[in-house]
Amino acid sequence: MPESPRESPHSGSGGTLKARDRIRLRRVEREAEGYLELGMGQHALEALDSLGKAVDFSPHLLYLRGEALRELGRYEKALEPLRRAAKVDPDSTHVWLALGWCHKRTGRIDLAVTALERALEAEPRDALVQYNLACYLSLAGNKERALAHLSQALSLDSGYRMLVHDEPDFDPIRSDPGFQELTSIIV
Repeated sequence: MPESPRESPHSGSGGTLKARDRIRLRRVEREAEGYLELGMGQHALEALDSLGKAVDFSPHLLYLRGEALRELGRYEKALEPLRRAAKVDPDSTHVWLALGWCHKRTGRIDLAVTALERALEAEPRDALVQYNLACYLSLAGNKERALAHLSQALSLDSGYRMLVHDEPDFDPIRSDPGFQELTSIIV
């Protein structure tokens, strides 16, 4: 059954939003963001679902849907809205990081690496991207590249040094002399 004009967030000519619909979209967006900050993925998803198909037209709302599904451990399902968000907004490091996270958890380290490489194209000086790419490369068995990106992450933000020793993603390269040298530097 088609939506009535009062319910459709795309009322008006050419799909433009009316002021009240833009206000509603923004309110639901903030609500979903708040739920996600509190770790309440199901509530965020329900808020986004209240928008119906409107969520399909905004890269940020697609990202929020992906994040809500990711929060719920529904990684495979989260990939679809995250891919769509990345297609519309290819410079969003947040989207690429979320895609990498989900790909890792669905057993596709190769796609996790690709996602983080795309994030790096958008923001080469992002320590979080560098660090996570190092993690995924370590898991993929690419020691040299993992060490290079870990070195870059640590030079951008030395705070990541405190995470390295407890990070299981580095287990495949932990005994490597290059890893030990890199992580033993006292700052």
